Amino acid sequence: MLMAVGLHRPQRFASPPPVIAASQNPKLSCYSLRKTETFRFGFRFWPVKFRALAVKKQLKIRETDSIEREKFSIQEKCDSGGLDLGWVPAFPHVLVASMYNLLFGYHIGVMNGPIISIARELGFEGNPILEGLVVSIFIGGAFVGSISSGTLADKFGFRRTFQMDTIPLILGAILSAQAHTLEEILLGRFLVGLGIGVNTVLVPIYISEVAPTKYRGTLGTLCQIGTCLGIILSLFLGIPAEDNPHWWRVMFYVASIPGLIIGLGMQFAVDSPRWLCKVGSQNAAEEIIRKLWGESEVDKAIEEFKSVIKTDGSDLDSRWLELIEEPHSRGCMVSSRSPLGFNGPKRKKNPYY
Repeated sequence: MLMAVGLHRPQRFASPPPVIAASQNPKLSCYSLRKTETFRFGFRFWPVKFRALAVKKQLKIRETDSIEREKFSIQEKCDSGGLDLGWVPAFPHVLVASMYNLLFGYHIGVMNGPIISIARELGFEGNPILEGLVVSIFIGGAFVGSISSGTLADKFGFRRTFQMDTIPLILGAILSAQAHTLEEILLGRFLVGLGIGVNTVLVPIYISEVAPTKYRGTLGTLCQIGTCLGIILSLFLGIPAEDNPHWWRVMFYVASIPGLIIGLGMQFAVDSPRWLCKVGSQNAAEEIIRKLWGESEVDKAIEEFKSVIKTDGSDLDSRWLELIEEPHSRGCMVSSRSPLGFNGPKRKKNPYY
C-alpha cells in the first residue's frame, strides 16, 4: 500500500482524499499526488540560522571587550586614587599669572562708577571729551604695551618680564589714587595700560607653555575667568562711590595690591621651558618639564622645542603691510574687534586673535 505524507488544502469538489483513492485505484495515485499542494519541511532557511549564530558570537565578543575595558578603566582609577591630578603641579604657576587678568578686568570697570566724582573733584565735570579721554587712555597704553611685549619676553623671559610689568601697574594705580590734576590721573591710567598690554599678550602664551598638553585648554580658561571676576569686583567696590565722593581713591589703592602679590608670587613661579631651551638652558627646561609634566614627556617636549627654535626667525623678511593683504586681512579685521586690537605682533608664528 502506497502512503503519502503531507499537508493538503481542502478542495471544493467532493472527491475522496488522495490517500484513500490511491489505495483503491493505483492508477490514480500518481495523478492525485501530483495535484496535491503540499508544504514540505526542510532546511530551506539554513543560511539565516548560521547568520544569526555569527551575530550572537560577535555580540558576545563585543560585550566581553566592553567589560574588559570597563575593568581596565576602573583599575586605572583605583590605581590613581580615583582622581586625575596631573594639573596640580602647574596650577599654582598658572594661577599667579592669571591674576594679571584679574587686574585687567578690574581696570576695565573701575571707572564706571566714580567717573562723575573724579570729574567733579579734578575740575573737568561736564566735559565729555576729557571724561572719555580719562577712560580710553588706558586702552592706548595697553596698545603700546602689547607691541613691546614680544621683545621683552624674548630678551628677559616670561618670569622676569612679569615682575618688571608690575612696576607700571603699581605706580599707575598709586598715582591715579593720589591725583589732584587731570594730567596726573591721565599719566596714572596710561602707566596702568602699559602694564596691562604686556601681560594680556604674554599670560596666554605663558600658560600654554607651562601647562601640560592634556590640561592646557582647561587651565587656559583661568584667563577669562580672571577678567570676569575683575570686572565684577570693580563694580561691586564701586557701590559706595555714589555716597562717598572720595571713594574712587580707595578703589585705585586697592588696584595696587594684586600687583604686589603678583610680583612676589612670580619669584617662586617657573619660567617658560621653551624660552629656557631657546637661550641654552636645556637642563633647567628639562627639570621644569619633569616637575610639571612628568618624566615621560621630557624627551618629546625638548625635541619639539628644538624643532620650533630651528625654524624660528624664518619670517624676519616679512612686512607689516602683509597684515592687510590676503589671507591675513580677514584675521586682522576680526582681531580689531578685541579690546586691545591685536596681540603679540612680534610672535607671528603664534598669533592670538
